[in-house]
Amino acid sequence: MIMQNHAGRRPQTPADWRASPEERRSWLLERLHQDGRLVAVRLARELDTSEDTVRRDLRELAAAGLVQRVHGGALPPSPALLPLATRRERGTETKERLAIAALNLIHDGQVLLLDGGTTNLALARRLPPALRLTVITPSPAIALALAEHAGAEVVLLGGRLDRASQTVVGASALAAVGSVRADLCILGVCSLAAEVGVSVAGYEEAELKRTMAAGARVVAALLTADKLGTAAPFVVGPPEMLHHVVTERAASEALIAGLSSHGIAFHHA
Repeated sequence: MIMQNHAGRRPQTPADWRASPEERRSWLLERLHQDGRLVAVRLARELDTSEDTVRRDLRELAAAGLVQRVHGGALPPSPALLPLATRRERGTETKERLAIAALNLIHDGQVLLLDGGTTNLALARRLPPALRLTVITPSPAIALALAEHAGAEVVLLGGRLDRASQTVVGASALAAVGSVRADLCILGVCSLAAEVGVSVAGYEEAELKRTMAAGARVVAALLTADKLGTAAPFVVGPPEMLHHVVTERAASEALIAGLSSHGIAFHHA
């Protein structure tokens, strides 16, 4: 059983520390909590062990849902991998602030590709009544939220409903969105990290988001601070696929600096 306690004693000289696999993995979690990422080559040197041993430890931690494997090491797992019912109840005030800040990206007359997600749903509910635009979405919840918006022409993509993301996916959705040339696409994103890019929980979900972004002049995302520097199983694209990110003022300056080098403009709520 893998321990999740980050409060354990970190050895001062790991190379001289002989530990059980469980103790070693607990130390790795503590190190991840401190540094924000794990690099297998570096850790093998510090622990005076083989890279294979470290990679085996990372596989065990990933299987337990405690890290997300990436090339060369591991990152924290995305908080968006939690069940949707749990995510709905978390950070509602923060999501409202992000939604309000994101309104500056939306203008009258736009064709807007609005992806699913709890923060994007908050944005849909905040769209000013006088705003006139076309909203294309794979999210039934967002389509319903805009049903009474007098100025919005709402297009709900068809396809198979993915229960985890509560959006439609599959060939029908891909074919429909592939013919769209939007002014703005606001993606629902599980994770954003300089090392990985944009990543999400599902394969078909990633495929649809990739197609949505490819058909838009400008691509943006609304992200709570805890999604920055994390990774999810399926990569949508590199960091530079995003032109704008709206996030919290409390977000890590180091993570923002690393991502800004990829050309992303950050807006703080």
